[in-house]
Amino acid sequence: MMAKNRHASPRDIPEILFAAPAGTPAGIEVMSLAELRRRVSEDALARPRRPDFHHLLTLTSGDLRHVVDFDGYTLRPGSWLWVRPGQVHQWGDLAHAEGTLILFQQDVLDPATATAARVDDPHAPVVTTPGAADAEAVAMAADHLSHEFRSLGRLPLDMHIAALRHLLAVLLLRLAHLTGPVDGPAPEPDETYVRFRDAVERHFTATRRVEDYAQMLGYSGRTLARATLSGAGLSAKEFIDRRVVLEAKRLLAHSDESAAQISDRLGFVTPSQFSKFFIQRTGRTPIDFRIGVRGRAAGAEPSTAPGRGVDGRTDQNG
Repeated sequence: MMAKNRHASPRDIPEILFAAPAGTPAGIEVMSLAELRRRVSEDALARPRRPDFHHLLTLTSGDLRHVVDFDGYTLRPGSWLWVRPGQVHQWGDLAHAEGTLILFQQDVLDPATATAARVDDPHAPVVTTPGAADAEAVAMAADHLSHEFRSLGRLPLDMHIAALRHLLAVLLLRLAHLTGPVDGPAPEPDETYVRFRDAVERHFTATRRVEDYAQMLGYSGRTLARATLSGAGLSAKEFIDRRVVLEAKRLLAHSDESAAQISDRLGFVTPSQFSKFFIQRTGRTPIDFRIGVRGRAAGAEPSTAPGRGVDGRTDQNG
């Protein structure tokens, strides 16, 4: 796996850009965790990073702790972890885990497949565990994709790339539409909740008022409250606030913007209003959170030395 850090300052969480290894088709890469350990230092893996491509990871043995958007997950054999572009993630100790890592850019999929597989759904679960009815089919799809990736040269290149795209599509569609453990397919989210969820994703920097979303969507506030409680287990107001907090955390961790600039970007009237909001919901000031997640003083001067990509090579800063 090759990558370039868009921001190489040690103050930042690197934004990792996908670049296919020499001699392989662009857009997709499959590797074992053993290969990942050989290519990337333990220290580099331990640092938070923000890729602009998808990570799919499943284990064959051991377990692995992984942090995605500041929440910790434990991955075990049979489960799948899916990190989407823009999410901040951090690897745990890989010494006692074996498995397969699949990296891909979203544009390798045709639009219909991307929609059906829900690849750009920011609310999709980070970790899923297929039940008995799906586990074998998912594993076979992953094995077939891995085999094809390592079979470069056995087909004409255009056919090899087409096969990879189709096999990746099969895997993603299987993961996105797992059947329920007992009663068949899991129910689709309520339409009211989905509309509200999507509206929050588009407008959370403009308004945090449930009433505004109700008016925007043509529902009563009570209807939104019931739908969100059923769909997410949260009040509508809590749902909005959690989305704002997540974006604040991403910006504090990843960008060089000041708390005042982030406050303005998120639609707060004053920096003090943003600070109070953040403290109430996280128990920390924005600056304390930034210092904690970066592991260094937020005011440190950026290094002039180039960063290192996940393959250990010197990156080009852009």
